[in-house]
Amino acid sequence: MKYTDLLSLPSPIELPLQWPFIKMHGLENYFVILDRRDGSKPLNAEDVVRICSTNIGVGGEQLLTIERASDEGLRAGAFAAMRIFNIDGKEVGACGNATRCMAYLLLDESGKDEVVMELAGGVVHCRRTGSMEVSVALGPISMDWRKIPLSGEVDTLHLPIESGPFSDGVALYIGNPHAVFFVDQLDSVDMGRYAPAVQNNPLFPEGANVGAAEIVDERTLRLQVWERPGVLTKACGTGACVASYAALKRGLVTSKKIAVHLPGGKLDIELLDGDRIRMTGPVAFCCHGFIEGGK
Repeated sequence: MKYTDLLSLPSPIELPLQWPFIKMHGLENYFVILDRRDGSKPLNAEDVVRICSTNIGVGGEQLLTIERASDEGLRAGAFAAMRIFNIDGKEVGACGNATRCMAYLLLDESGKDEVVMELAGGVVHCRRTGSMEVSVALGPISMDWRKIPLSGEVDTLHLPIESGPFSDGVALYIGNPHAVFFVDQLDSVDMGRYAPAVQNNPLFPEGANVGAAEIVDERTLRLQVWERPGVLTKACGTGACVASYAALKRGLVTSKKIAVHLPGGKLDIELLDGDRIRMTGPVAFCCHGFIEGGK
């Protein structure tokens, strides 16, 4: 049985509307996945908040839905589309670890070693690189203040924001907004104390994912990320991509192949031409089952 077949199994319990789900993680970055290709009722914010809750739902850092690809996506070769929702119910444009997890399901369903997936910002190319390992090409990365977006024009390579150990940061966009700060000792940084002030700074009208990165050597970073809407995550795929890109732009590393060590494990990042990034890392399954559907 393919893993996506679990998303179409009938509920063993005769109750009102039941939604089958799969829960996966990439380096302990947890996702609840629903297949919505049957054209069922769109999710609302209350559904997302409830499902992601660890108290009354499945528990996850984001909710992902498999959708039919748009006409434009189909022309670009997309097998399916993915939508991404944060725990507050707001939709976001990108998540690296989520893309790898979803890509694994679609690779399994298609029976191929490569698959194209449609995201809000366009299509991404994904391939199987191990039994439970996936590589995805993301980007392009932008440092244009209007794209990120910022509320006004500033030097995005040297942000005029300070909060405790965070200063002289870099603002970037890779389908979602990021602020990366380079620190001397990552273990001494209190993310919960200082990152929210950056995340909620008026310069970021849509908020930002805040990364603290320590340069280990020419091809190695250590990283922690405070994600929107206010979560210290074990891993952030897009955060690892932009931290590597920012380190190269600032001249802090010279290699275009960088190992990024996060609390949940390691991601391998390769900087490609055209400001694009290839990210490779593991995926894993947690459980599957049914949760009560929406009203």
